[in-house]
Amino acid sequence: MKTYDQQNPDTRLPTNNSRSLRRGIGPLILLTIIFFLNFNARVVIAPLLPEIEADLGISHRSAGSLFFMISTGYFIALIGSGWIAARFSHRKAIVLSTVVLGLAVAFTAFSNSLGSIRLALFIVGLAAGVYLPSGIATLMDLIEPRQWGRAIGIHEMAPNLAFVIAPLLCELLLLWFSWRAVVLCLGGITILVGIAYARYGSAGRVSGTAPGLEAVKLFLAEPAFWIMVLLFGLGISSTLGVYTMMPLYLVTDHAIERSLANSVIAVSRISGLFMALAGGWAADRFGPRITMTAVFLLTGTTTIIMGIGTGPLVLAAVFVQPMAAVCFFPAGFAALARIGPPGARNIAVSLAIPLGFVIGGGAVPLLIGFMGDTVSFAMGFLIVGCCITAGAFPAYLLTLRDSVR
Repeated sequence: MKTYDQQNPDTRLPTNNSRSLRRGIGPLILLTIIFFLNFNARVVIAPLLPEIEADLGISHRSAGSLFFMISTGYFIALIGSGWIAARFSHRKAIVLSTVVLGLAVAFTAFSNSLGSIRLALFIVGLAAGVYLPSGIATLMDLIEPRQWGRAIGIHEMAPNLAFVIAPLLCELLLLWFSWRAVVLCLGGITILVGIAYARYGSAGRVSGTAPGLEAVKLFLAEPAFWIMVLLFGLGISSTLGVYTMMPLYLVTDHAIERSLANSVIAVSRISGLFMALAGGWAADRFGPRITMTAVFLLTGTTTIIMGIGTGPLVLAAVFVQPMAAVCFFPAGFAALARIGPPGARNIAVSLAIPLGFVIGGGAVPLLIGFMGDTVSFAMGFLIVGCCITAGAFPAYLLTLRDSVR
């Protein structure tokens, strides 16, 4: 029997009990674990950056360029992920991404120059980028549409957990080992989980849709698609972009010891584990448009405070900013899923996220690093905060299919 949510027009879609969140929670948790390792591989460099700078003798700008290399590889892989999922299946794409990612992270540990570590991190980005379109498509195939926000909220606990675990784990292991041993350990664990999913994972056996010319044209002709590209760029800027340079900013501009800076950043991200779920609930209850608008206003304002504040004010912003920032992604992915036909959701992700990731995960760290070398890190955070705040306007004007808000 078909039932409808009478309270929220955004979710007046048929209910399918066989695809309920409760029935799909097991495979969803397994996907979340894989996403955690995928994301951790891309952010673990941030808390290690002071050690890497000292070991390789590189500048702040060069340090920021490491994240640009990851985002470039991520961009290319996301663009091509549709062909991989179409040729094999979403499940095999997830396995391939996870195993190769583990090998690439392990290879990073043996880098002895700026050029070699850039190459290794480029491969990390390539391997990591294959996962997300297939992971999101698999998730949305498991769960009914009216519960997408909550399902994505659970999935989005992975990057927020990585934001917490990465700096704490790094500080713990650095007591006994070098930064190289830290990434080598992460690479080994990622390989093992990829093998485990190949053996036990059952979700995602269907093939994706290859991004053919007609499918690409379908999305490129949608004004909402281009707005979502911009919004994801700003959303990634507010989380990954800010996070990657935060340890270096606190150490350099605020004279905080590396271990204390990493501990503060880790604790500040704990709230993200719960706020991702709150963001999913808000997306289901109020609609993606209203949720994203509120998120950008609060996140942008607190990022600006990071740049202009001093002492306790900066620390307060460090804690409040990620609480709001993580709420973007459940709403963002739910909005992106409403662009184009259901069978081509992986294409929407593989087209929109690459551009957004280059902006937020590559250009923003590079910009902040450049400002750190030429003016100050604070100016870099101020500029980024103003851009994020401005994102509230296109978010509010966004028009989505099956949505009245």
